Amino acid sequence: MNEVFHALASQPRRDMLARLSEGPLTVGQLAAPLEMSLAAAAKHVQVLERAGLIQRDIRGRRHICRLEPGALASAHAWLDFYQRHWRERLDALDGLFRTGQPASTEGTSDHRD
Repeated sequence: MNEVFHALASQPRRDMLARLSEGPLTVGQLAAPLEMSLAAAAKHVQVLERAGLIQRDIRGRRHICRLEPGALASAHAWLDFYQRHWRERLDALDGLFRTGQPASTEGTSDHRD
């Protein structure tokens, strides 16, 4: 999963994934709107491929890339746990602001309802 998050940390790679969500593209097609060389795009594609986010098929000199959603689903499941965790805490904070009541009395750290 570290490779997935490493790959997603780059804006050009996120842009490539977004475009691949619409269908397969060649490395050249991925490079064109990003104003980068074919060699630079190929390096980004290799990072995405190692992370399992894309599949690359080689047909002669053409490298056709397709989105592989499985790795994204795993990352989403991992993030979903933390989203629920923080949503609960933010909902509690929202309740505090709406009611004007402190979440706990001074000197205690236990927040029971």
